[in-house]
Amino acid sequence: MYCTACGTRRPEGTNVCPNCGTAAPAFAAQPAIQNYLVPAILITLCCCVPAGIVAIIYAAQVNSKLAAGDVLGAQASARLAKIWSWVGFGGGILLGILYAIFGFAGALSSHH
Repeated sequence: MYCTACGTRRPEGTNVCPNCGTAAPAFAAQPAIQNYLVPAILITLCCCVPAGIVAIIYAAQVNSKLAAGDVLGAQASARLAKIWSWVGFGGGILLGILYAIFGFAGALSSHH
């Protein structure tokens, strides 16, 4: 570790620079933010591809933004990944219901 003020090597475990006496900056622990990558992938494979792809893009941004220190950006990307996952799930359910209705109507019309 090096001192951020003077650049002198600081021994591990010390909180004060031995050369200039500057206190080492304390870094807060990063919050754990769920990235919703697994649900986004499952939505893409099983329900709705367009909404799933958007969810994957936002989910992939969460960890990189968090690593860069952009906690608010990571939270926003996680929120959008969650929203697009639910949109994709709802779209998949809606398409399944419409498919069942039209399939049932087609079976009835060909029967008579």
